Amino acid sequence: MTPNSTPPGLARFNALEEHAAQAALHEVCASTAWVERLLAARPYATVDALHQASDAAMAGLTADDLAEAMAGHPPIGRPRPGDPASAREQRGMAGASEELKAEMLELNLAYQEKFGHVFLICATGRTGEQMRDAVKERIGNAPEQEREIVRAELGKINRIRLARLVDDD
Repeated sequence: MTPNSTPPGLARFNALEEHAAQAALHEVCASTAWVERLLAARPYATVDALHQASDAAMAGLTADDLAEAMAGHPPIGRPRPGDPASAREQRGMAGASEELKAEMLELNLAYQEKFGHVFLICATGRTGEQMRDAVKERIGNAPEQEREIVRAELGKINRIRLARLVDDD
């Protein structure tokens, strides 16, 4: 690769037909507004430019857009069957004790009752205990504060998923 060339994985993404790129981005984030903003900015010269576009799109999402994005995420401790992304991201819960899994279920339900959506955290690299501690800490937040934390966590998840999407392997 020459210094001014686009990385192969990113070039593949840039070359996708609109519907295929839309489907790929929807796998990254369930927000239609986020997907449309990223599609509109193609082609991307660098992965960093793609990440910056993702961050900007995330910052511009309305409360309804965030709700749509969150609806694409299963509760922590219960990855969707056949969804390798959520299973990979929630790996820290895979070996958790039955007690921890039961506690997370209870905390997830309490969080969802308070905020009206799943507890969302960038779970990649976190243990079950770290996720439990985070939900315990965040359940006391005001809804407006929690919405901005969720926005930041979604941004982290999207960056990880975008990196996988345009990976050269």
